[in-house]
Amino acid sequence: MEYKQWNVQIWISEDDADAVTTATAVLYTPDGKRHESVAHARRNPDDRPVPGIGDELAVGRVLADLASKLIEDGAEDVAQLASPARSQ
Repeated sequence: MEYKQWNVQIWISEDDADAVTTATAVLYTPDGKRHESVAHARRNPDDRPVPGIGDELAVGRVLADLASKLIEDGAEDVAQLASPARSQ
């Protein structure tokens, strides 16, 4: 059995008012394709600032977006393989 490892790098930042958390995720596939997603979490002004919650929400959202992009790429690859070859 062949094992592969893909690594995702995630950066998290917060604005100066701790109201918006931004997460950026980047994945490079073994064939060199780069996938990047960005997502945000916004704190309700009435809520007290708890940075960990913003981190969790922003990272969860960025990983969901990245997953969606990978699934879309895979579906496109399958569609290209399934289409009949064109003769020139």
